[in-house]
Amino acid sequence: MHRSRTARCARRGLAASLAVGALLTALTTATPAFADTSTAAAQDSRVVCTSRTPGLAPALSRDIARALAPRQGDSALALYDRHTRTHCEFNSHARFDSASVVKVTVLGALLRQAEEAHRELTPDEVKLTTAMITKSDNASTSTLWRRIGPGGIKHFLALAHLRHTVPGPGTTWGLTQTTAGDQLALMQLLTTENPVLSPASRGYALGLMRHVAPDQRWGVPAGTPATATTEVKNGWLPRATDGWRVHSIGSFTGHGHDYGMAVLSSGNRTMGDGITTIEGASRVIHRDLSRTPSPASR
Repeated sequence: MHRSRTARCARRGLAASLAVGALLTALTTATPAFADTSTAAAQDSRVVCTSRTPGLAPALSRDIARALAPRQGDSALALYDRHTRTHCEFNSHARFDSASVVKVTVLGALLRQAEEAHRELTPDEVKLTTAMITKSDNASTSTLWRRIGPGGIKHFLALAHLRHTVPGPGTTWGLTQTTAGDQLALMQLLTTENPVLSPASRGYALGLMRHVAPDQRWGVPAGTPATATTEVKNGWLPRATDGWRVHSIGSFTGHGHDYGMAVLSSGNRTMGDGITTIEGASRVIHRDLSRTPSPASR
């Protein structure tokens, strides 16, 4: 009986992995034949944008490149907008120390474990996850990281097809290696119906990200339209080499908005320098997307 249950769980996990892989591939790569594609140079790479809305790809690629070009150190960006079928990327496969943005992955792994065990989160898990996301509490994260275990984290990464994310060794969750592309895929997973996380689990995660502490609402929310609902998680980590790692991921929904972005950076002299980089790119993205009429108004 035990082997039979294990086999059934393995089959369900494989089916979920295949289904979400197809879903995320469609979300991140599918563009209509008549989509515009535009590129612009920034640092030693290029911003590449594709959109089915005329004029939007050139505007975004140009403005993102201008925002990122002057900065020191390394940066990466990934963006999707479902309404305009727009995607942008800049160094989206470059790996960075995750710092605290990995906490959303930890939450996803816990929620997946609970679903597979057919149970709700315990009161203690609710307390720990709330502190981890809304206050970016490190002690709570360490506790959950140990409880979930390496196998649980890797299981979620496989199901969610976060192929370029590698968990940090031992208890060093902040040294998890991740990419802007994987972080964007995670935001798409949380905002799209999928077989990995139920609507209740996704709603719980997004609800926590809507209520982060006021002093942690910097980063990708900069320049957000007043009508958009914002979910955000930031990360920051100083190290002896390559300075500060400063990251921000988020989604923006409601009232005609349905997009998300991830901006990662390293080599920052100060945390403030990293925030400035992220918010410079975020403001032009929000501005360019808000100039595009919503599907309803079109």
